[in-house]
Amino acid sequence: MRIGDLATVSGLTTKTIRYYEQAGLMPPPPRTAGGYRDYRPAAATRLAFIRDAQHAGLTLAEIRGILTLRDSGEAPCGHVAGLIDQHLAEIDRRMAELRKTRASLRDLAQRAAETDPVTCAEAGICNIFSASSANGTGGSVTR
Repeated sequence: MRIGDLATVSGLTTKTIRYYEQAGLMPPPPRTAGGYRDYRPAAATRLAFIRDAQHAGLTLAEIRGILTLRDSGEAPCGHVAGLIDQHLAEIDRRMAELRKTRASLRDLAQRAAETDPVTCAEAGICNIFSASSANGTGGSVTR
C-alpha cells in the first residue's frame, strides 16, 4: 500500500510516517517501479504499536529499543515491563512533588487572601512570598 493509504489506515500523517522512517522506527519500505513506497500490511500494526507506546508515555528512543529487540527475533515483553515500571515510578515521584507544590500554593493562596496590598512594602516586592508572612514558611514554595 502507498503511504497515503497507510496514513489513512493508521490515522497518522504521511509526514509522521516519513519521520518514523528517518528516526529508525519504521524500516524503509520497498519501492514500486515508479519509485513509490510500497508498505506491507504489517506496517500498520507497527505504527499502531508506536502510537500506543507513545500514548503510554514511552519515548521514541525507548520505542526504538523495543522494536530493535522484536526485529532481532527477541520477545521484548520483559524489557517493556521494566520500562513501564520505570515510568510508573517517575509518575509517582512527580505526583508527590505536585502534591507538595499544591500544598505550598494553597498556603500562598491563603496568605494572598489575607494580604492587604496597602501593607505591601516596596523593598520586599510582595508580602505573600516574604519570610515575615504570618504562616512562617519562609516564603519558599517547595518544588
